Amino acid sequence: MPKGTQMVDWITSDSPVPYLDAVAEMEARANAIAAGTATEAVWLLEHPPLYTAGTSADIADLKDPDRFPVFKTRRGGQYTYHGPGQRVAYVMLDLSQRGRDVRAYVERLEAWVIAALAEFNVTGEVRQGRVGVWVSRPEKPALPDGSPREDKIAAIGVRMRRWVSFHGISINVEPDLSHFDGIVPCGIEGHGVTSLVDLGLPVTMNDLDVALKRSFFDVFGGH
Repeated sequence: MPKGTQMVDWITSDSPVPYLDAVAEMEARANAIAAGTATEAVWLLEHPPLYTAGTSADIADLKDPDRFPVFKTRRGGQYTYHGPGQRVAYVMLDLSQRGRDVRAYVERLEAWVIAALAEFNVTGEVRQGRVGVWVSRPEKPALPDGSPREDKIAAIGVRMRRWVSFHGISINVEPDLSHFDGIVPCGIEGHGVTSLVDLGLPVTMNDLDVALKRSFFDVFGGH
């Protein structure tokens, strides 16, 4: 199928989705896409408060193991928080039709997040050795080594099965940022976590969804 002609099914869940239910749904959809019996999909949802441990997670980074349920997951990455006020986008794409290059796919996910944030005049950036999308915070005190403070606004973690992607991204709209205190997010010390509302932007989940859908097709193609 030529690039840009793929049909992408957009699914939005209005109520928080239990984590294990979401994983089961993703795996089933990914298998169906690989088998050619389902179209690609982007699933927009929220989770109840929980922590997930990716394949590189270090138990020392789980600072408060009794705070919320903790789920081991086979996506890449370390510890991440999910909860209300955070938009999770699970992305199930057939990379055999889009180029079998996982690194390029992750870079596209980053570009997608950055393009969506730009619609709210937020400059998202990526940093070598630090997964996710970051926002400079020059108004905050510098780190002890003198480097400028940067806060994470989006996390990325992916998994592949038969060249179909699942898991994806999470963007902080208005979660309770104190819930990140129970982990070292993605194993990165020093820098903090922010959200669109924390940055002073009255953005709703629906506002972000519109921006995500518009920028997705600019980055990935399809319709």
